[in-house]
Parts: sequence; structure tokens; C-alpha cells
Amino acid sequence: MIVERMYAEGFLEYAGQTIGFDKGLGEILAVKDIFRDNPDLKNFLENPAIMNREKSELIERVFTEGFSQETRDFLKLLLKKDRIDKFSDIAEYARVKYSHGKEIDAVISASYPLDLDILESLKSVLENKLHKKLHLYSDLDSDLLGGVKVTMDNLVLDGSVKKRLEDMRDKLMAVRID
Repeated sequence: MIVERMYAEGFLEYAGQTIGFDKGLGEILAVKDIFRDNPDLKNFLENPAIMNREKSELIERVFTEGFSQETRDFLKLLLKKDRIDKFSDIAEYARVKYSHGKEIDAVISASYPLDLDILESLKSVLENKLHKKLHLYSDLDSDLLGGVKVTMDNLVLDGSVKKRLEDMRDKLMAVRID
């Protein structure tokens, strides 16, 4: 799954800067459908007895109309790295991950219910800082004592009173008294 995620995220990041995220995602999903509907094409590209030059030429001929050069280059990169057999898994990872668009899930935890205005304000600030759309969930966690903690993907922003007290305790424990 790591390989699939790495290639999918890499391609979509690149596509987002050149042809647009949505177009890049649409194209790799279309290629996946073509591979599914044409197993001979997939078998040809995965055949180790056929030279990559021939496979690259076929990619240029087959994926011309309706496909960007970025997508063709991505397929050729997978050929070069001997990962073309992973393409369907890469496309499936991208389909599942971005089935709701480019939004990422974020959980805002607080020790008390937050007003809708505060949630919207937090969401707006986080979206501007991260340059990503968020799908926001709210969670109550009385252990936080106050403040908020935001968890999304592999990022945790902890502004809770509990975290501040733990940090203060750690600093006090680090001070040596002679």
C-alpha cells in the first residue's frame, strides 16, 4: 500500500500543478478502466520479454486522444521503475482516497461543545493555513480540560489545556535542583 500511495500522491501533486488535480485523477481512473476492458494491453505492458521502448511507443499511440502528456509520462515512469503492474492499485488508491474530492477529514476535539461559528472559524483558518479543504468532525473529550485538539491524517495540532500542563510538567522535571 505504501508504493501505491507514494505514486498516486506524487502524480496527483504533479498533476495539480500542471493539468489540474481533477483532470489528473480523471485520467488515471480512465486508464484503469481501459486496462480493465483491454487485458491484452495490460498484459503487453506487463510482459518482461517486451522492451520498454516498444511499450512506451504503444503508450504514446494508445493514450493520445483525451489524455495529457503528464499521464503518458506517468505510465512510462511506472514502466521504467518496473511498477506498471501496480497501476490498477495506484488508481484504486487514488479513487478511494479522493472519492469526496480533495477534502481531508479533520476531527476537532474539545472538552465542551463548540458553537457552530467557532467551528466554522477554525475550519476556515485551518483551510487557509494548510491550503486544503477540510471535512470537519466534532468530538467531545473531557480529558482535554479545555482548548482544542485537531487531528487530520498524520498531523495533530494540540492546543488543549491538558497538553500545556503536560509540557509544563516535562519542563519542570527537566530542571535540576542542586
